[in-house]
Amino acid sequence: MRTLCSSTLIGEFFIIGFAGLVAMKDPDLSMATVWTVSGVAMFLCLVLCGLVTRPGGVVLGWALQLGLIASGFVVPMMFFLGAVFAALWWASVHYGRKVDAAKARFAAAQAGSSTPDAA
Repeated sequence: MRTLCSSTLIGEFFIIGFAGLVAMKDPDLSMATVWTVSGVAMFLCLVLCGLVTRPGGVVLGWALQLGLIASGFVVPMMFFLGAVFAALWWASVHYGRKVDAAKARFAAAQAGSSTPDAA
């Protein structure tokens, strides 16, 4: 799960940076505000890469997805991109857990078949 979720978060890191560049063109927003919000969100993406397998990591990831969608009020294209990344986040968590379970079953089967017979 960690690999899939981290890949999604790194993609979001770049999307947030590009959205910050677009938001800078809004005359109602100061550059400091745009880059403070974008910087915090980008930092959160990087931190979540390490926390995704810890308790609450997936929940924080969902909070980030909601924030990304809400950023559409500043940069309208982010409504669409936020929804796309929310779907990618769901897929990363869902299929990542399936892959982890399959790896655990495979490891258990390998451990069970490598024990010598007592015959």
